[in-house]
Amino acid sequence: MGLSNIGYSIREALRHFRRNLSTCFGAVVTIFLSLFIIGLFVMGGALIENMVGSVEDKVTIQAFIADNADQNKVDSLKTKISGWDNVESVTYKSKQQALDEYKETMSNKNASDAIAALDGENPVPASLVIKMKDPQDVQELANRLVGDADFKNVADGGDTASSVLYGQGTVEKLFSVTNYIRIGAIVLVVLLTFVAFVFINNTIRLAISARRREIAIERLVGASNAFIRGPFVTEGALEALIGSLLAIGALQLVITQGLPLLEKNLSFLSLSISSGVMIRTYIALVGIGVLIGIMGSIIAMRRYLKV
Repeated sequence: MGLSNIGYSIREALRHFRRNLSTCFGAVVTIFLSLFIIGLFVMGGALIENMVGSVEDKVTIQAFIADNADQNKVDSLKTKISGWDNVESVTYKSKQQALDEYKETMSNKNASDAIAALDGENPVPASLVIKMKDPQDVQELANRLVGDADFKNVADGGDTASSVLYGQGTVEKLFSVTNYIRIGAIVLVVLLTFVAFVFINNTIRLAISARRREIAIERLVGASNAFIRGPFVTEGALEALIGSLLAIGALQLVITQGLPLLEKNLSFLSLSISSGVMIRTYIALVGIGVLIGIMGSIIAMRRYLKV
């Protein structure tokens, strides 16, 4: 397409906007609503991913240490584990720290009465708290720790299997649920994108159908398919661009006004979206919108450009 045809296409698209505001407005609204819903689900998926990630990050392995364990051996084991693959950090938790943590965790459950009944004894063992780079591999790391000879020398009661705790059944169910959530979010966004394409394509098809006589006259005077298609493709792209920008504005309003209010009422949840995710989502919405607008126009015009 030459420069003159590009200029002609833009002028014709703008002229049609002015002359057929209601039709163009309908196409823009359709694109806006479709992309806005897609954006909402993408942002919702990002929020769920953050919440899932925060839960997964809390998955740790606790390796309980015997009260009479040699501290040098414990320190050596800590250094050894720190060098394993997928280990992000290893923290030593003393008996007193473990007891203090128990008091804090059980503050509303009469922990003070239970501790007072111990008559000064501290039955809570010291432990090594292992945080992983990828919590999904917790089972593999736990099995390696259970079979480690150095850990056997310092394990509580000498039993490595019972001295390694990570909530086996609960963690497996957690990862199963989070994986389903991630897959469901992806499938839903893809499905919504397809539905948006169908709606937008039908809207553009109706707009082009209303101008089929104009297309027929241009064909009779010998205009090429590219020349005829140019203004319609430009118009579709322009409608999609306007609709996507409106969707971005509405999403930004939801994030800046709606999320703080939701987070205030649900303070126990982490409701935040990084600026990087927002920017990538906005760029994707513009790209998807313009692509759908162009492809919708091209597909809708095929029946009118057949020889």
